[in-house]
Amino acid sequence: MTDSVKSLPLTLMPDAILQMQTQIVDDVTSVETQSLIDQMFVTMKVEHGVGLAATQIGLSLRLAVIDADGQKFTLINPVIIKKSDERITFPEGCLSIPGKEFEIIRHEKIVVRYLDRTGKTCKIKLKGFLAVVFQHEIDHLDGIVIAHRYKEQADLRRDLNL
Repeated sequence: MTDSVKSLPLTLMPDAILQMQTQIVDDVTSVETQSLIDQMFVTMKVEHGVGLAATQIGLSLRLAVIDADGQKFTLINPVIIKKSDERITFPEGCLSIPGKEFEIIRHEKIVVRYLDRTGKTCKIKLKGFLAVVFQHEIDHLDGIVIAHRYKEQADLRRDLNL
């Protein structure tokens, strides 16, 4: 990545693209896709985030980047293939909803299948904070933002006395 890679403007709520199902990325290794991935990492860093989905920069692509717990991930066409019954509650922020935080209930452990930026199929088991970040970004790719997830979980929080 060169110093010439530019940050991209964020898409904020209530922009409709944040609530849309994203399109599969077909040409993973194209110059355009690779450049976009670099720009997304720069944007995420500039905005002080730990994850960024393509919808958050106005693109309906099944693509997200994560830089959390000392690890960097490029998620292309990710799918959660396994979820634990155990749950974790975590205060989540979102670059598309600046200044707000929501207590979101997530699966404590997940398994995700995705393509990395070279097009290699990867499968990863996650728990705790990284599992939360992956679920947050994959929610974006499914058209779900944390404000909606929070409202959807109202009954569950009441049942769990949260």
